[in-house]
Amino acid sequence: MKFICSRDRLMEAISIVQKAVSTRSTLPILDGILIESSIADGVKLTGYDMETGIESQVESDVTEGGSIVINSRLFGEIVRKLPDNQVVIESNSQMQISIESGSSVFSIKGMSAEGYPKIPIVADAEKITLPQNILKDMIRQTIFAVSTDESRPTLNGCFFTCDGFAIEMVAIDGFRLALRKQLLGENLPVMKFIIPGKALHEVGRILGGKDTELVVYSSANHILFDTGKVRVVSRLIQGEYMNYRAILPKTSNTTLLVSPVAMLEAMERASLIIISEDRRCPVQLAMPDDETLVISASTELGTLREEIPVNITGERIDIDFNPRYFIDALRAIDKEEISIIFNGSNGPCVLKPTEGEDFSYLVLPLRR
Repeated sequence: MKFICSRDRLMEAISIVQKAVSTRSTLPILDGILIESSIADGVKLTGYDMETGIESQVESDVTEGGSIVINSRLFGEIVRKLPDNQVVIESNSQMQISIESGSSVFSIKGMSAEGYPKIPIVADAEKITLPQNILKDMIRQTIFAVSTDESRPTLNGCFFTCDGFAIEMVAIDGFRLALRKQLLGENLPVMKFIIPGKALHEVGRILGGKDTELVVYSSANHILFDTGKVRVVSRLIQGEYMNYRAILPKTSNTTLLVSPVAMLEAMERASLIIISEDRRCPVQLAMPDDETLVISASTELGTLREEIPVNITGERIDIDFNPRYFIDALRAIDKEEISIIFNGSNGPCVLKPTEGEDFSYLVLPLRR
């Protein structure tokens, strides 16, 4: 194997595939990055931890095809420290890999690519093509609510559905729900599956702007995200997802219209004096009149009381929340004004747009 490439492009590809390199495996080969070169297809780097696999193409001038596995951490550190932007990489039959740049020449022991596990092929798959920025935003606006409780594995991912016209992503962690819906057009495949949160987190970091397309393929057991340059394959979570529509309230006793920016800033200020997520340290929301929301907090560090202008219809309430849950939801909202609906001082509240159904964020209150 021998090829020449840019250090910067090689480092970018290494950084991408390292996200799928195992850090706790008993198999040394899974600590490595698979390098494959072909005169016809160029150079491809692969990281795979048996759950998520990432492949990244590197623009290169290939003079000899071949493959080898090299320790991921060492490879990344070497390339990062290289003195020149042009890198020559060559391997021999003794599994030695040479990395040359400027006056520096590293010779590192690699491993045979024959022992590297194959990333699953997503065969007989349905597919959706969409702008990368749409999925990137939908991931950002839901992934914070993915559960980390391994006793409920179906909640360790986002539930992705397509009804033929729109796609929807939902995440639930037992204390809150995040739902994001996007209309795409017509004649889309009807599908539903649960994508692991870890895989979605990495996909969200890889995706780019609105002018570039993404193809999403799904089969019974796996999902593939293909940007053309980077491919991410992940095992799907099997099982029945929670009936989230039954959780969302159908009625409201109180509706509040508010600027999400104003409320976010007030919540962030309140959280400065809350040093614990303990139930004894909530943020209190009170409504002294129909045009004022009072946000307050009191801990051993001090107190905060802040009023923000709102428009309230229905019953006035006094209710406690974990501020982090509100902050995560408010940061994901891009509207100038939103509705927040309440069902008494003990029922869940829902943040939603004043018009349409683009998103819903449900937050459970803290009981006093």
